[in-house]
Amino acid sequence: MRTVLLGSGHIGQTIARLLSESGDYNVTIADRDAQALKAVSALNIEKAVVDSSDAQALEQLLRPADIVINALPYHMAVKVAGAARNTGTHYFDLTEDVQATRAIAALAADAAVAFMPQCGLAPGFIGIAAHHLAGSFDEVHDVKMRVGALPQYPTNELKYNLTWSVDGLVNEYCHPCEALRDGAKVAVDPLADIEHFSLDGVEYEAFNTSGGLGTLCETLAGRIRNLDYKSVRYPGHQQRMKFLLSDLGLKHDQELLKNILRKAVPTTMQDVVLVFVTVSGMRGDKFVQEVFTRKIFAIHEEGHYESAIQSTTAAGVCTAVDLFRNGKLPQRGFISQEAIGLPDFLANRFGQVYA
Repeated sequence: MRTVLLGSGHIGQTIARLLSESGDYNVTIADRDAQALKAVSALNIEKAVVDSSDAQALEQLLRPADIVINALPYHMAVKVAGAARNTGTHYFDLTEDVQATRAIAALAADAAVAFMPQCGLAPGFIGIAAHHLAGSFDEVHDVKMRVGALPQYPTNELKYNLTWSVDGLVNEYCHPCEALRDGAKVAVDPLADIEHFSLDGVEYEAFNTSGGLGTLCETLAGRIRNLDYKSVRYPGHQQRMKFLLSDLGLKHDQELLKNILRKAVPTTMQDVVLVFVTVSGMRGDKFVQEVFTRKIFAIHEEGHYESAIQSTTAAGVCTAVDLFRNGKLPQRGFISQEAIGLPDFLANRFGQVYA
């Protein structure tokens, strides 16, 4: 299947490797930076230097392709989705941005091709797991979704290292968050509603962040009482981020905040992804709770490094594309993450990262 992959960052590199090594995808990876493409020089795929902000160049690239996977920053999502509609190319992305997803859903409404955004970890796999658990109850009261992409060895004051896109990180810390309260959709503040819990002897905190629910609010509205999503961090992180964003006012100068984080907070490949879902409700006449949890660690084998956020995010979109290729998902219009069954995801060759 002819596949264009946009973006040769850490996630894009992993997507390119997985798809090319499978033997079922003819991959062209494109980036505006020729230097970035050197990271995939060893892969047997085509490389193209293309500025995706150039609509004409982008459409020229997409026209011969069956599928485009957008691994660019979230603010490029709507532009690329529009180009995919114009060229008749099936569209997949990793965005966590709520407004972008709504715009893509509008583009998909009467389209002849498929549009499936939010195919990463959160949104993405976390929604698939939560939807599956909720489906096993006669009556669902509460669904709590918690995800963290964390350094294994935190040493700085933020108790955090950069493990993925700074643009995406700041975006989810600054925008209103969706939730269900007593069956109704509501907006809640980012960084609010902090809670603490422990898992395997490690203490964590969790707080509201934007985008992680994907489309579950729309899917489950009126069917369950309460639904929310929170990002997991080590204790103390939320307080320090509130100081930066609110007390120093950096939520009003997000580019400055991003520059500060890039310069002052080191990146790490030694990370761990934590997935934690709890669902409570009625089965028959009993009030019960069920938990789904995973910990995925970075890989270091024979000189090859792959962070946990790389492998889990890339696995999400590769699994979605693979299930689509095999006819297990709708072939046109908007596709939500919860259209994927959890057993199908975990049985997939790419989804086995979570198994």
